[in-house]
Amino acid sequence: MSTDNANSLKSKKCIYDITKFTHVDYPNHLACILWFSGCNMRCDFCYNKDIVFAKEGKHTFEDALAFLQTRVALLDAVVLSGGEASSYELVSFCTAIKKLGFLIKLDTNGTNSLHVAELLDLGLLDFVALDYKAPQHKFTRITHSNKYDAFSTTLDLLIKSGIDFEVRTTLHADLLDEADINCIISDLKSRGYNKTYYIQEFVGTQNNIANLQKSSKSFDKAQLLQCLHVKWR
Repeated sequence: MSTDNANSLKSKKCIYDITKFTHVDYPNHLACILWFSGCNMRCDFCYNKDIVFAKEGKHTFEDALAFLQTRVALLDAVVLSGGEASSYELVSFCTAIKKLGFLIKLDTNGTNSLHVAELLDLGLLDFVALDYKAPQHKFTRITHSNKYDAFSTTLDLLIKSGIDFEVRTTLHADLLDEADINCIISDLKSRGYNKTYYIQEFVGTQNNIANLQKSSKSFDKAQLLQCLHVKWR
């Protein structure tokens, strides 16, 4: 990145908001969440509509680092979420966060595989939560993007990297049925994923992108394949 671009990003208010404390978003750690503005997907069930469509946030990288300096020895970790945090150049920012002594968790849709690979190679990530939005045959319909191949590359990258990470899917039974989830489970198993697969059930909210309501269909958990450990949230 050029110096001009780096300075431009440094002054840009790319962080939509900061959640100052959470004990549930990074397993076994006290953390804060930095919510990055904008996303390259438009998932029907997404409840962060305001963040996804935001052109700018409230905080610059410098603002966030100033806040983090006040949380040294009080928090263990920083969660980079969104929106899609990996859409931004994060190397310098993550380096500064690590220098303050924090662990870093990245929440990602996996569509910026080269940047995720760079962060992994530099040892700047400690945990990754990867969203498996839908099986390939429904991916574009649900995410309104054509980025399944990029996501797939990131999934393979994480499996091979040895980093601590999780795969998760948001379930709205009007969008994904038992066969779809089994397709995801089979795919994960075939790639060598041997960790817990998390399914988080859609919680009705008026602020989701497609204005979805509570599912009109039921979902039979008993039909799911047993080849992976599945945990519901």
